[in-house]
Amino acid sequence: MSEPGTPPVLGVIGGSGVYDIAGLENTQWRRVESSFGEPSDELLFGTLDGQPLVFLPRHGRGHRIPPSGLNFRANIDALKRAGVTEIVSLSAVGSLKETLSPGAFVIVDQFIDRSFAREKSFFGPGLVAHVSMGHPVCSRLGDALEAASGELGLGAVRGGTYLVMEGPQFSTLAESELYRSWGCDVIGMTNMPEAKLAREAELCYATVAMVTDYDCWHQDHDHVTVDQVIRVLGENAERARALIKQLAPKLRDRTGSCPAGCHHALDAALITQPEARDPALAARLDAVAGRVLRG
Repeated sequence: MSEPGTPPVLGVIGGSGVYDIAGLENTQWRRVESSFGEPSDELLFGTLDGQPLVFLPRHGRGHRIPPSGLNFRANIDALKRAGVTEIVSLSAVGSLKETLSPGAFVIVDQFIDRSFAREKSFFGPGLVAHVSMGHPVCSRLGDALEAASGELGLGAVRGGTYLVMEGPQFSTLAESELYRSWGCDVIGMTNMPEAKLAREAELCYATVAMVTDYDCWHQDHDHVTVDQVIRVLGENAERARALIKQLAPKLRDRTGSCPAGCHHALDAALITQPEARDPALAARLDAVAGRVLRG
């Protein structure tokens, strides 16, 4: 039996401004059914420098779905069903630090989840699980992204805390200053519960947070507007596509499970005894947790 998470298949979730991946070969948009409802869009299958890749536009092509309307569970479940083993999330964010100006890229390593209107787990009554989130991103993917960024001269910052707000409105000044006082680096609306669900699905996950603005705290800059965000989004999107192209070949030679443990995240997470498990929920979890439920 092969190791969990092999062979490697890269999944890319494109945030605001990133609705496709340049350079993909043998491409095909395909609908992938999920037991958790409708994903944001069809998935784009292809290869990039020999590395199988599956792309999902988080908000749908044309940006149809607001942050709180995203079916995060269906998105992650569909990617797992498509064979994805690691996910790179490309996300537009606001900066909470003077040193992170519009156009900066941050390879995030921590999150604070302030969202409140979203389904945050695949598990629930009848089948309870608790995964570790102390280190919510994959260090191996982070290393590869840092190396790819350095080779391109992008100067991505390694490490930072991403505050996830509910949205869709931008922050008040008081909120922005509160999050700055907590030591947060960037703020956005989409990476939670995405990162939590990726961990439950035993997928490696990493975020490249692409700064578009200074939120509303910076006295020398206008309050954030959609026009401002869109202008910087276009510039960031091209560099993000180049980063994925540089990253892809770094992932294709992995022959075993992720050494950071991402592909074994459920080994000690299920707490409901087998005889007490809800068969209907277990059936919905056939892709996400089938490895441990069948074990």
